[in-house]
Amino acid sequence: MSDTPRPIRIWYQGFTDPEIHGAYVGRLQAHLDRVAGPSVSVEFHGISPPARHLHAVEELRCSLSAMANAIEAEARGFDGFALGHFQEAGIHEIKSLIDIPAISLGEASMHFACLLARRFGLITIDPVFIPWHQDQVIRAGLSDRVVGVRAMRTSPADYMRAFTDEAAYRDVLRQFREQAEPLLAQGADLLIPAGGLPMLLLSREAGLEIDGAPVLNGINALVAMTEAAVRLRRIDGTGVSRRSNYARPSGPAAEEFRAMLAAAGSLRARSQAR
Repeated sequence: MSDTPRPIRIWYQGFTDPEIHGAYVGRLQAHLDRVAGPSVSVEFHGISPPARHLHAVEELRCSLSAMANAIEAEARGFDGFALGHFQEAGIHEIKSLIDIPAISLGEASMHFACLLARRFGLITIDPVFIPWHQDQVIRAGLSDRVVGVRAMRTSPADYMRAFTDEAAYRDVLRQFREQAEPLLAQGADLLIPAGGLPMLLLSREAGLEIDGAPVLNGINALVAMTEAAVRLRRIDGTGVSRRSNYARPSGPAAEEFRAMLAAAGSLRARSQAR
């Protein structure tokens, strides 16, 4: 019997477009390659059109693409599905649709933070996401652990510039530090940039701390947790509970949903061809 572990393939789902956001995606893929464990490959996949508008409707649209890709990932033999979007739009539905482990950036970041600190705070990219993250915290059962949610005033385009422009980077870092101050005053022991874009950008500051509070790079936590979930499933079949929230949809319900996704993809393709 060989002691060599069977390779693990993880589908990393982003809400950016590899063509439009090539500079960012290239940096992210290099980072994923660096943090993945031995015999683990993490493959980035985006969506088109990408998430560009800060609104709940945009989150819903992107979540449907993520759900379709989760089904595709399992069909193509991937071992795990990592949703690299902090707002985790669609993750709970995805858990009910596929059997391979599925974990989101938001839940991985917050639950791992609980292992490192008693209380922590979130700093998101724009105020529009504050109520979204507050709902996430409640749904995760972490209201007693999260001191608050603060927001910078940035956009995805700002981060694309900040990856190559030093002045833009310094502005994001300044805003992050400013928003950290009230969270630290409220008792936060750790800070989470609530998004893959700020996480990757701030990762250039290795071991970043603000007044002794670590700044968590949840991308690393997501990769490690997804890998661990795959290994646990291989050991004894551990997976999500099908008893209630993550029960599998009936055959007809699943087929109707797949048909809806296929129709939406066809309509989008025809629209883009005009």
